[in-house]
Amino acid sequence: MPGGSATVSTPSSRRRDRPADGPRVVENRAGAIVARGAGVKQRARMRQALLTWYHKSRRDLPWRHTRDPWAIWVAETMLQQTRVEAVIPYWERFLARFPDPEALADADLDDVLGEWSGLGYYSRARNLKRAAEKVVTGFGGCVPHDLDALRTLPGVGRYTAGAVASIAFDRPAPIVDGNVARVLARLLGIRDEIESPPARRRLWEEAEKLAAGPTPGDLNQALMELGALLCVPRAPRCAACPLRAFCSARAAGEAETLPRRAPKRAPQSVHAVAALVVRRSKALAVRRPAHGLLGGLWELPGGDVCGPRAARPNGLAEILRARTGLSMSRIEAAGRIEYAFTHRRLHLRLFRCEAASGRVRLEGWDAHRWLAPERLATLPLGTVTKRALARIGVV
Repeated sequence: MPGGSATVSTPSSRRRDRPADGPRVVENRAGAIVARGAGVKQRARMRQALLTWYHKSRRDLPWRHTRDPWAIWVAETMLQQTRVEAVIPYWERFLARFPDPEALADADLDDVLGEWSGLGYYSRARNLKRAAEKVVTGFGGCVPHDLDALRTLPGVGRYTAGAVASIAFDRPAPIVDGNVARVLARLLGIRDEIESPPARRRLWEEAEKLAAGPTPGDLNQALMELGALLCVPRAPRCAACPLRAFCSARAAGEAETLPRRAPKRAPQSVHAVAALVVRRSKALAVRRPAHGLLGGLWELPGGDVCGPRAARPNGLAEILRARTGLSMSRIEAAGRIEYAFTHRRLHLRLFRCEAASGRVRLEGWDAHRWLAPERLATLPLGTVTKRALARIGVV
């Protein structure tokens, strides 16, 4: 790795005097200054190097052209667990539809989920609407600038509160997301598992110290940008890094191996069935409860089965009778799809069938509609349902 192996314990290392502002630092053969708990002056140099790089190298992203706290809040919410390239068009459309908290607070949840459809992690949209309602009723429609007040809003955790407070209001509030955690773990040489309580505490402590200076919003964005562009998970570009002279992992030749993470759990396989249920030329759509996975979204009726052998017409008929109160006939296979969630791999078998007359009695859903099949795509749908409709040939 760039910088070579650590040599701080060998006779050839050149030890510097303890600086007046903090702890001892060691310079290795490559010239890397390894911080053993960076002092005030050392941290100031790190901030300056990082900000200089950021102002020259940052990406031109639309939310970086505004100080509107609502626009920044929406961007930071969408960016959680989602790639920047995917977020940009959603952010632009969402703000055009809901330009301020009041507009979102007054909107129907179906409309909100419709604008979010395809972005995933739908609890973010539900929480953002609930938070907008609280901003309207509790803060006069203005996004609060106080960190503690921001934390009282639904769905706003320590990261989002810090991002909004620092970027929109220039408050010295820290942030730690995946990119920042990786940068700081390498910079500080943290060898604990990155999600462990000791590691998380140290990351937040260091992030707080770094944010305590001029332009904390730019500083926080610079940390995130560094993790996105240079200090990437694999093959980090250490030679181009503005913090290479301060990086413990680079000095020790451990940039590729840090941060350390617990082994990932193998995804659980889940088998399920779903059907395009038709009666008198109308198709049945059902809505998931507001809370939980894909909450508030519409889907085709169906359910989980105990294994691939149960994903057959008889199994589908039993599930639909139990969950809709309807009997089915003329059940035909319509294909299969697979989809990977964070901890689950879904194996979904699809069918077409006809429903007998009778009243719909839902079990596990909170609403239903009978629509022309081509109208199903106008509902707020998750990616799985969109793919299912395409596979069946409805859209």
